[in-house]
Amino acid sequence: MAYTFDFDLTNDILRCRLDGQVTDAVLKDFFRVGSEQAVRTHPGAGVVDFSEVTSLEVSAHTIEQLAKATPEWRHPNLRRIVIAPSPEVYGMMRMFEIHGEEKRPNLHVVRTEREAWAILAVPNPRFEPLEMR
Repeated sequence: MAYTFDFDLTNDILRCRLDGQVTDAVLKDFFRVGSEQAVRTHPGAGVVDFSEVTSLEVSAHTIEQLAKATPEWRHPNLRRIVIAPSPEVYGMMRMFEIHGEEKRPNLHVVRTEREAWAILAVPNPRFEPLEMR
């Protein structure tokens, strides 16, 4: 499993791409590293892309734990988009919505990257790789 973070300074978008097998441990680590990257970049939008994920083995308990631990994402204007090309990823995001302590009105779940850029009104995002710390 690997994930990479990119940042579009012009459009203020933090993007993460995951590939490989997503497990409970991977998802917890991703949330930890993703929070650090968000603090560093202060994005106006975040895109998480699951297009290259080969399998998803995440327990409902882990989703519940993470959903309740993330109200610090309280940037009222932060638009969050998840690219969920499979029913499994879509179901996982619905569980995050159900278990979260607050509603997430700025969370959008889409099927393709093109839909993500349409929501963000960005025709040609310009991403630069971020260093992993």
